[in-house]
Amino acid sequence: MRATIQLCTYNRAQLLERVLDACFEQTIPERSYEVVLVNDGSTDGTPAVIERARERARCGFVVIDQANAGLAKGRNAGIERAGGERIVFIDDDVLPLPNFLEEHLRTHASHPQSIVRGGAINVESFDDLPPPVWNIKDYSGNYFWTTNVSVPLTTIRAIGGFNESFSEYGWEDIDVGLRLRSRGVKAAFNPKALAYHYKPRLRAGNVEKMVRQAQAQARTAATLAALHPNWRTYLATGINPVQRRMHRMTRRLGLAARLQRRLGDLSDADRVLEEREARAARAIANEAYFDELERALSAR
Repeated sequence: MRATIQLCTYNRAQLLERVLDACFEQTIPERSYEVVLVNDGSTDGTPAVIERARERARCGFVVIDQANAGLAKGRNAGIERAGGERIVFIDDDVLPLPNFLEEHLRTHASHPQSIVRGGAINVESFDDLPPPVWNIKDYSGNYFWTTNVSVPLTTIRAIGGFNESFSEYGWEDIDVGLRLRSRGVKAAFNPKALAYHYKPRLRAGNVEKMVRQAQAQARTAATLAALHPNWRTYLATGINPVQRRMHRMTRRLGLAARLQRRLGDLSDADRVLEEREARAARAIANEAYFDELERALSAR
């Protein structure tokens, strides 16, 4: 088997059906690939979506159910079950184009030992998609970004897969990338291995979750820095004198409280935030990240 598409899902039933259908509609022969889905303890309508998907799947379709344990453990369960020569990681909010796998495999043919990074176009809806043409504004500098990346299965297994100490949100794929890079694994980029990445407008009800996610990411950033004490980690996570000093200054100025006043009424959870409010919300999450980062670092 040439390839495995691997994804994990948690309470994304409203997106998962479209994502799975796109995975099943690839241009390469159906017997040459499979889809391995890890259901990470979803409590919404995900089981019903999976059952409908089983009826439509034309390629191999494997589902692994686990209690909610996070992406690292879920990815490892997928890696263990995968049977393709190449494993292609996406997320449950990523809609691959029909030639997605074909393009990943085409690049692997000329770079057999490398990872292959594909392009992603951010969209607010899967129902109103722009032309499938990647451009530089969609570029991500991440070396190994599980939104759209593939790697020889033997290579990811050789490093032990994902580090399950990353049990909260954030950095588990960056850790994999740093370990692969340390082994001299090269990266190739193919903008035609394209997918749409769901990035909806920020709503009032999402602000609290965004702040909690930023705090979790700060704790895992401290874990990453302990595992990889080098300049790449310090720059990516903000664990460096410049960014930490800047945060201490904004905290003394009471920036978070000022930003909170810009948000307006958040009682209507479905209200789409105005752009100025969205900027304030992102800045509040950033302040929460650095506050939690300082606590996490001092606790080590």
